[in-house]
Amino acid sequence: MKKALVLGATGGMGYAIVSELNQRGIKTVAFARNQSKLEKLFGTYSFVECVVGDVFQKEQMITVASGVDVIFHAINIPYHRWEEDQPTIVRNIVDTAKQTGAKLAMVDNIYAYGRGDGSLVQETTPKRPHTKKGKIRLELEHMAFKANVPVLVAHFPDYYGPNAENTFIHFLLKDVLQNKRASYVGNTAIAREFLYTPDGARAIVELSLREDAYGQNWNIPSAGSISGEDILQTVRELTGYEKKVSVVTKNMIRMVGLFNPQMRELTEMMYLNEQPVVLSGHKFESKVGPVPKTPYRKGLEQTIEFMKAQ
Repeated sequence: MKKALVLGATGGMGYAIVSELNQRGIKTVAFARNQSKLEKLFGTYSFVECVVGDVFQKEQMITVASGVDVIFHAINIPYHRWEEDQPTIVRNIVDTAKQTGAKLAMVDNIYAYGRGDGSLVQETTPKRPHTKKGKIRLELEHMAFKANVPVLVAHFPDYYGPNAENTFIHFLLKDVLQNKRASYVGNTAIAREFLYTPDGARAIVELSLREDAYGQNWNIPSAGSISGEDILQTVRELTGYEKKVSVVTKNMIRMVGLFNPQMRELTEMMYLNEQPVVLSGHKFESKVGPVPKTPYRKGLEQTIEFMKAQ
């Protein structure tokens, strides 16, 4: 790969992917709507060109993607816009890949798998989404694979990391670092996966460099499952935070959702705090190598350092 295009470059995973590509010396176009944020995040990167644009403007994307080898789809939009906007976004990206001859690497989540049953989820595990957003994700995946372009889909658990602002852990850390009364979303006793974004970026970039990775799904697990109690204990040790942390329950989110469309859509995803989906990395390990796994303490420490620097 000589040149890449990262769509959604200022988001959590997009930022990590651009950073990984830059570290590898790969020319990269960082594409997003916010010019000041692009310049703040990537202004000092040697191999990155910042381009302001809109994925809903297909012709604009086609122009930007000219000469690109791989397009990384790392765009994230609010839940309440998924049903209407996600198909348009994927359709535009697929058409861009077709017209430019680029390969496509898609960042995806675990929603299409449905509820966890306690066993490790492999790529061969049937996808039985029971939520509206899970069904949308599965439809988008089918749309991409049916297109006549080389595409790979990387499934990630919920994540955290530098610049990953729309995440449960960022929601916690933001108030901790301001020494405000912080909240944790979900049952603190239940262990689930959280992926450190630089690990996910390293994995998807490694896949994108392999011709035999395309046309397939890839599950990228985290450094293991961790309970909210352990996250809170680690955060306290790293920050010295002593205030009580409240717990945000499904009923509380449902109540707020009466007035907030984003929170209303979050309600159905709370099953992940009740029946967690835990991914198997066997396929990646057998065909590519060890799955990147930063220990939670180190990942949280580096995330906190990034947030303090901002």
